[in-house]
Formats: sequence, C-alpha cells, structure tokens
Amino acid sequence: MTYRFAALATAAALLAAPVQAQDLSIATGGTGGVYFPYGGGVGEVINRHVDGATGSAEVTGASVENVALVSRMDSDLALALADTVYQAFHGEGAFEGRQVDEIRALMSIYPNAVQIVTLADSGIESIADLRGQRVSVGAPGSGTEVSAQTLLEANGITYDDFTPERLNFNETADALRDGDIAAGFWSVGPPTSSIMNLATTRDIRIIPMSEEEIANAIAVEPTFAAYTLRAGTYDGQDEDVLTISTPNVMIAHEDMDEDLVYNIVRAIYENVDELIAIHPAANDTTVEFSVASTPIPFHPGALRYLDEVGAEVQDHQRE
Repeated sequence: MTYRFAALATAAALLAAPVQAQDLSIATGGTGGVYFPYGGGVGEVINRHVDGATGSAEVTGASVENVALVSRMDSDLALALADTVYQAFHGEGAFEGRQVDEIRALMSIYPNAVQIVTLADSGIESIADLRGQRVSVGAPGSGTEVSAQTLLEANGITYDDFTPERLNFNETADALRDGDIAAGFWSVGPPTSSIMNLATTRDIRIIPMSEEEIANAIAVEPTFAAYTLRAGTYDGQDEDVLTISTPNVMIAHEDMDEDLVYNIVRAIYENVDELIAIHPAANDTTVEFSVASTPIPFHPGALRYLDEVGAEVQDHQRE
C-alpha cells in the first residue's frame, strides 16, 4: 500500500507541474532594419497571448538565410521578402535546383520599399549612374540583394557594370558615411533606423526610379509594386521619391503544429496595436493586405483563422 500511495503521489505531482512552454525562434535580419524589432514584437505578442509558447527574435542574414533556417527547422518562424519566398517555393531564381516547397505562409506583414541611398553631393541621380561605382547590394543571403540584382538586371545593369559590396544595413550606412561606397540598397519598411541615423550626420539623396524602370522590374518580378516614399520620411528628403516595394511574409515549416500556428496568427491580428507601438510598419499588418499579397500557400493553421473571419483567400494561397 505504501508503494501504491507513493506512486499515486508522484503521478499527481507530475500532473500539477507546470508545462514547459515551447520557445519559438523567430529569424529576422540585422539590427539596423525593421525585421529585428518587428520580430521582437511578434515574440512579445506570443509571450503575452499564446498559451504554452514563448518567442524570441534572432539576428540573421535575412530573407534567403531565413528560408533555409525554416526549411531545416533551425528556426520556427521567419520573416522574408515575397520574391525570395516565391522563388524558394517554386525553385526559381536564387533557388533554382534547390526548391524549398515545405515552407508555408502565416501572413504578409508589411511592404518593403527599395531605398537606394547616396550622399547628396555624389552626383548620382539615377540607377544608370551606378555604373562604375562601388555599391552595397545588401548582406549576403538577404532579400535586399535579391531585389537589387533583379531590378538592376531588368534595366540592363549587371554586377559587371559596378563593384558590388555585400554589406548589412548598418555597414552600408557606415560605408556611405565614410566615403567607402558611392551608394547602397535597402529593402526594408520605411523609415529604418540605419538610414535615419545616416541622415542626421550626412546630407543624403534617395535615388528615384522612373516609371519605365519600375515597369521593367515588375515584368521580371511580379511581386514588385510601385511605391512612393513620402517626402519627409528622412531628414533632408524634401520630395516624394518613386521606387518599388515587395511584401514581407512570415513563414513556418509545413509540419508546424496547426493549432499553434492558428493561435499565433490570431494573437497577431487581434493585438496588432502592440506591434504598431514598436514600429509603424505594422500598420499594414492586416488580413486584407495579407490575402492581397501572399505569394505561396498559407499554413493550415493560418487558413483556419482566415476562413473564420471570412477573408477572400486566393486559389494559389490554398494547398
């Protein structure tokens, strides 16, 4: 009898013990962009509103690396540009010969604007003027480089026409400040801290794209869309600047638990004000933007939420 009561007591203690929360890794980007603070905000929403789970943002090389991290299940959630996600899912472009069709979308979160920055006195007025210059095209494995290479090649400019440097956002800003490069690409939700900080110490110019250049880029990459960077986004930017944008997508592995994904998606949409308080880019984190912009199938957990709220999900967004 003593052993029986001891066994029952042990079982009762195990049942009463708190369940270990699942710690979710969120792959983001460098600290100088929007991915890292946004991902941190997602982690906080999970901590507050998803029972049995916690979330924490991880610094990474951004989109291309993030797709690989989710594919290998080294990260649970990740942020990535729509063109990168589309190419990975279909085995095209940077992912030719290595299709990653096990990724699924939770939602599209906000658009990234391609911001091509130079110093005001550089003499660079258009992307054609990048020829012969030293230019940062973004960190290795980043969606910024994918976007930069695509839009340049669509307009007849290749890496052979200039000296490419693969620098992250903070490194790009420092190199511009120090005169080590002539221009740099950012593909990020504006305003972003690294450009803001640069603009406080140097007079900058955001290089515009023409309507023809934008049309050429969209013809090659349909996930691009025209975007107007509003005057006053950065110090010294006195006029609107026409450029292109690409949606950002939050992804997970197809094998991620459906109930967990559903609870994460619901928590984000229903507490988006907490994300907006961290970065204004989250103003675009809506069901409407998501179903209009997501280029790959949604995870079943995300679809369950979207169907519950009556969203008009597109055919390509279902399995």
